Amino acid sequence: MAASTTTPALLTLDAFRDAQARIRGVAAHTPLVRLFIPGFDAAEVYVKAEGLQPIGSFKLRGAYNKIAQLTWGSESAQRSRGVITYSSGNHAQGVAYAARALGLKAVIVMPSNAPEVKKRATAALGAEIVEVGPASSDRKTKAEELESKYGYVMIPPYDDEQIIAGQGTCGLEILEDLPDVDLVLSPVSGGGLLSGIATAIKLSNDAVRVIGVEPELAADAQESFRSHQLVTWPADMTTRTFCDGLRTQSLGTLNFEHIRTYVDDIITVTEAEIRSAMRTLFYSARLTPEPSGACSAAGILFHREELLPFRKVVVVMSGGNVEPGVLKSVLAEEDPQ
Repeated sequence: MAASTTTPALLTLDAFRDAQARIRGVAAHTPLVRLFIPGFDAAEVYVKAEGLQPIGSFKLRGAYNKIAQLTWGSESAQRSRGVITYSSGNHAQGVAYAARALGLKAVIVMPSNAPEVKKRATAALGAEIVEVGPASSDRKTKAEELESKYGYVMIPPYDDEQIIAGQGTCGLEILEDLPDVDLVLSPVSGGGLLSGIATAIKLSNDAVRVIGVEPELAADAQESFRSHQLVTWPADMTTRTFCDGLRTQSLGTLNFEHIRTYVDDIITVTEAEIRSAMRTLFYSARLTPEPSGACSAAGILFHREELLPFRKVVVVMSGGNVEPGVLKSVLAEEDPQ
């Protein structure tokens, strides 16, 4: 039998609105913080501060939206089986937080090189942690093995309708708080956040441009987007970036379909640009970003010519779970004159 070539159905605006109602009171409606940048006198730049979520990242949105819809109160109840996922840290905390709030067991498969701050935070939320190798494929394989063995319910980190719908609530909030925004920049790795934000925004206001930003050392998403074919990069390439949350080797299949339909472009930034953006967010906006969370800011700071025209920009700071030693090292550096 030939493999199916049917294109997955794309989410509707109602899916994002339903998710917004579902996560209200659990995930925070995070603020837009004005970022004053020399040379941007004719434009306004705002930071969507997702590092202010209860778990320090946007991942709570999708995780809670997914887990809250699991069945309960019957012999086939999903909640009684517990949940499992695979993550380098932020989705791990999102699943652990949501599972604890709803009274479920959570098992998280994490890479051995995940930041200790994220491992400790996940464990503190009551989750059981299983460590594997550094490749994103390693953690997915192990999680699927445990899912099959113990009957846990899988909560994918990005390639899932309800995860995308939850992450896209971030886009709805941007439009509510800044209706005349004309450019939104979002980090991209597996594609959950970018696909959700782009779809929610474009279905609400097609005039807003949405652009993904990723490290040039892990630029599989840009290659996929521009070649119109889903590509996978080997782990020894994507793990070169110090953005631990953006080391996924490929976009998710469903995420890619939404990104191809609704995203305007994907650009890349260097490691030095990301580190400089971290300093700018820290000193100019009084925000504490993790490396992955500073990618969007790096895009507007160093690539504004290729992003023009714009007057009101929102850069999504996806998370703030940074290792103290990493932050100290970054802040001690100086930008080139």
